[in-house]
Amino acid sequence: MDMLTIGAFAKACRLSPKALRLYDELDLLRPARVDPHTGYRYYAAEQLERARLVAWLRRVGMPLAGIRRVCSLDAAAAAAEIRAYWARVEAETAVRRDLAAFLVDHLTEEPGRDPTMNTLELRYCAHSDRGRVRPANQDTAYADGRLLAVADGFGPAGGPASSAAVEALRFLDTREIPAGGVLNVLEEAVQGATLAVRDAAGGTEEAGTTLTALLWTGSRLALVHIGDSRAYLLRDGGLFRITHDHTVVQSMLDEGRLTPEEAASHPERTLLLKALTGTGATTSAPDLRLHDAHPGDRYLLCSDGLPAVVDDGTIKEVLTVSPTPDEAVLALITAANEAGGPDNIACVTADVVEAAA
Repeated sequence: MDMLTIGAFAKACRLSPKALRLYDELDLLRPARVDPHTGYRYYAAEQLERARLVAWLRRVGMPLAGIRRVCSLDAAAAAAEIRAYWARVEAETAVRRDLAAFLVDHLTEEPGRDPTMNTLELRYCAHSDRGRVRPANQDTAYADGRLLAVADGFGPAGGPASSAAVEALRFLDTREIPAGGVLNVLEEAVQGATLAVRDAAGGTEEAGTTLTALLWTGSRLALVHIGDSRAYLLRDGGLFRITHDHTVVQSMLDEGRLTPEEAASHPERTLLLKALTGTGATTSAPDLRLHDAHPGDRYLLCSDGLPAVVDDGTIKEVLTVSPTPDEAVLALITAANEAGGPDNIACVTADVVEAAA
């Protein structure tokens, strides 16, 4: 058997020695022989084809878990797997392209231009449902003229925790808030919510809640987000998720260590990196940002009990065809329950409309 040193093999397959050592540790590309005295790796010439395949798949961006699966298949099945992977990439790229276009439009609006030109207001609906499996409802949904909020409680005092978090923000509904200082006001309000959750959860880390809220200023919506509840925007026929899940699985997706399919069934998919807990502390600060409002925008806030069983395509369709926020909320909760309703479901839908003269 012809043997190549790791340096010669790396040059021949265009993988660095560092990458080869990593793939050895991951059991993706084992050397043919390891010197028992020096630990030096040697590769067989017959391994070049597999190594080149790994290099090519890395160049197209396939995660290591996917590469391992491709390398375990025969040629026809491997080709089908690569084809399916690339179809997913193109679909995800299209979604990111639309979001990028939205952000470019948002950031390049003329300074000082009022994007509303008219007085705007919100029409809204909020509802939470126990679902079909859980013995109690630990979700809280709230909507009024200024404040939209969803909280998903967990642990033995999850219900009181989610209620306390939302209740701590309700003073914002009656307070005049200048657009320029709204994020500071929201950040201070979350500090109050943190203390309220601590009291409601009895000082235990096992209980707590997520919190996702939008505060209306008259021309903008200020977002505060911590956990894995979500906020979506339906604008001009496109659906955009405007929050980022604070979960272990989402961090692994961001790093390319999981595919979306693997994430959907991962045993730690509900493990949070950020939340308001009964200890009165968060892992780190919440996400805060401002969104300009346009007439015709429709916003959705929901707990993870909805997207866990209803895909974004169905969510987009329901939000598009439902004439009113009330009908949208009812249809989304119904869809989640028809998909098994394994978790509580909280939904808030709000439309940005021109105020009646």
